[in-house]
Amino acid sequence: MSDHLGAPMHVMAGVLRDAQGRVLLAQRPEGKHLAGLWEFPGGKLEPGEAPHRALVRELHEELGIHIDPADGAPLIRVPWRYGERGLLLDAWQFTHWQGTPVSLEGQALQWVLPAAVDPAILAPADRPILQALRLPSIYAITPADVTPDQAALWYTRVTAALERGAGLIQLRFPLWPVEQVRALAARVQAHALRCGAVVLLNEDIDGARQLGAGIGVHLKSSQLAALATRPLPWAQPVAGSCHDAGELARAVAIGADFATLSPVAATASHPEAAALGWPSFQRMAEGAALPVFALGGMAPAQAQVAREHAAQGVAGIGAFW
Repeated sequence: MSDHLGAPMHVMAGVLRDAQGRVLLAQRPEGKHLAGLWEFPGGKLEPGEAPHRALVRELHEELGIHIDPADGAPLIRVPWRYGERGLLLDAWQFTHWQGTPVSLEGQALQWVLPAAVDPAILAPADRPILQALRLPSIYAITPADVTPDQAALWYTRVTAALERGAGLIQLRFPLWPVEQVRALAARVQAHALRCGAVVLLNEDIDGARQLGAGIGVHLKSSQLAALATRPLPWAQPVAGSCHDAGELARAVAIGADFATLSPVAATASHPEAAALGWPSFQRMAEGAALPVFALGGMAPAQAQVAREHAAQGVAGIGAFW
């Protein structure tokens, strides 16, 4: 999937979402690379072809539909390698098109809610696209200075946030005994499952394993470096704290679902850390094959700016509560 000079093949993917929020998946037919796995429909650029025109052509040839590139929005760009073959999978999301998608190239099709997709059925390069679809643009992290006697208050705050629509929350209480953090996670677990949200424990892999569905883990960078494989099943999200391209690569290597990259801006909590700035953040985020949240000096109102710089969204503490 790369030319003789090693340049990655540019491949466009169309993420079609219907009125019920379902996405369209196509199965790779027998005789092709990764036969039997599912993917988002699309295909490679022809020589000299513009990316948007390639997506228009591919979706018409594969599905018989017509899209207007102006109706689409960029979702994620996934650099990937299959052995010595490299590709750049460029995914765009659409909720409007003309015609009804049908199989014109013999591929099986299915409409499915992103939350119901087992990532293991997807071609590996398509899994980050699924994670980008599942994740919100806001990632709230609890303050580090919360004392154990405030557990009741933070149970109320976390459950209220879930009821308001918060989709991703990290429980980070370094001053608490680990069992007390696990107990809080167990109490909010049912709320998270009912709301379709995810709660992550900070660093506590064993706690996440014990609690199961709806509870994931956010790994510190030293854990990313030490792990050889993903520590939880696909049903439980795994995230990683990253500060440079090498750590992002480690997060990808162990099969993490997403990462934070920090600090984007100067922060009072870590005044000694040099801020990345948006250009460096964007370069590293675009080079990582997973969704990346901007962390450090962020506020929820900056989510769109972050999206314009290749982020999934923004993560933070103070301004997010």
